[in-house]
Amino acid sequence: MTAMQYFWRHPLAEQVREEGREQGRAQAKGEMILRILEWRSIPVPDDVRERVEACTDLDKLEEWAQRAVHAADAAELFVDE
Repeated sequence: MTAMQYFWRHPLAEQVREEGREQGRAQAKGEMILRILEWRSIPVPDDVRERVEACTDLDKLEEWAQRAVHAADAAELFVDE
């Protein structure tokens, strides 16, 4: 039972927690991008929604979020790619 108590302090456990936090941050940013487009009454095609939801790169999501504020069309999120 003692070994189980120390597992949560183990570096592997911390790595797993950090990966979960990172995944949660990416998911929240993706949801915010889609919400911004929705608030601006910009239709979001399924391919754009899937691409945003699948992305785990926080820097890329931040870039897309900034573009979502000014975009006239959902496809403009990916203009330089």
